[in-house]
Amino acid sequence: MAIPFDERELQVVGEEPSFFGPPNPVYNFPVSRAESLVSLYRDHNPIWVPLGTESNMLCPAINLDNVARAFVFESEPFDNAGKGGGPDIFGVEWVYVPTAGGSMVKPGNPILEDANDWKKVLKFPDVDSWDWEGSAKKNAALLANDKANTTMLLNGCWFERMISWFDFEGAAMALVDEEQIPAVKEMIHATTDLFMKIVDKCAEYYSPLHGVCIHDDWGSQGAPFFSDKAARDIFLPEMKRFVEHVHAKGMWCELHSCGHIEDRADIFVEAGFDCWTPMAMNDTVALYDKYGDRICIGVVNPFTYDAATATEEEQRECARKFVERFCKKGTMVSLSMYGGPNSRVFLEELYKQSRIAYSE
Repeated sequence: MAIPFDERELQVVGEEPSFFGPPNPVYNFPVSRAESLVSLYRDHNPIWVPLGTESNMLCPAINLDNVARAFVFESEPFDNAGKGGGPDIFGVEWVYVPTAGGSMVKPGNPILEDANDWKKVLKFPDVDSWDWEGSAKKNAALLANDKANTTMLLNGCWFERMISWFDFEGAAMALVDEEQIPAVKEMIHATTDLFMKIVDKCAEYYSPLHGVCIHDDWGSQGAPFFSDKAARDIFLPEMKRFVEHVHAKGMWCELHSCGHIEDRADIFVEAGFDCWTPMAMNDTVALYDKYGDRICIGVVNPFTYDAATATEEEQRECARKFVERFCKKGTMVSLSMYGGPNSRVFLEELYKQSRIAYSE
C-alpha cells in the first residue's frame, strides 16, 4: 500500500557522512530507512530514491580480508592507514598504499601459478575459529539503528580473488588455458562454498543484517578483462549459487564490480543480483532502460548542475527531471555516488518528488 507524501517529512532530523562532499541530510522519513531499502531491493516497491543515508556498513576485523584491504568498519575505531595490510584470509600479503588510500597485493609473489595445484597450495581459513560471538557483542550497538545493516565481502570469491592468488596475468591466463579451466571451476566452486559459510556466520551473529555486498571487479577503464564465454562458463553458475544462498537467508545481494563492463550486465541480472552501481564510464542510463525492471541500477545523473552557480530553482529542476525520467513504476533506480556530490537543495527536491511519484 502506497504511503502518501507529507510535507512534514522534509524536516531534517540529522546528518550522515557522504562519500563525496558535505554530509547528507536525514529527513523525517515515514518508515525506517531499513524498511525503505527492503521495499526497494527485495519487494521491488521503492518508497523514495535512496539518498546515501539508508545503509550502515559492517566490515569486522575478525575477517582478515578487511584488515588486509584496510577496510575495517565496526563499532570500535580502527586505524586503517596505520594497521591496514598484512595477510588476508588465504595468507596472501597485502601492502597499504597511502596515495591510493587502500591496499594492494605485495607484487611479484603469486602463491599460485597453475590452477591444477590449488588443492595443494591454497590454505582455506577455518571460519568457525573466528571470534564471531565477541564480534557480535562488540558491534551490537552499531547495528541497533533504523538503517539497513549490510556487510561487504572485499575481494569476493571469483575473479578478483584469483588475481590475488595468481597476479593479474596468471589469473587471466587461467581463464583461457584449457588445461586449467576444469581446475579453475573446482577452485571457484570451493571458494564460493567458503563465502556462503561466511554469509551463514554473519547472518547468525549479526542482527539485524539486511544485505550482503560482494566484490568482483571485471574490467578496466576501456573494456572487460575476459570474454562473455568465460564469464558465463566459469563465474555465472557460482554467482547464481551465492545469490540464491544470500536470498535464502532473507537478505538482498549487491554486486560491486568496477570497470567498463556494461556488456556483461546481462550476466549480473541473470545471476539474480538485486543492485549494482556501475562506474561512470558505463552508460548507466541505457543500463537502467534495459534492466531497471529486474535490478536496481545506480544511475549517474544526466541532468547536471553546478551547485556553486546554479540557482535554487535550477537545482530543483534537475531533481524533478531525474524523477520524471527514472522513477517509474515497475523499475528500480538509485542515484550513483560516482556522479559526485549533490547539494542539499537537489537532495530535498529529489526526495520529495520521488516520494510523490512512488506513492501515486
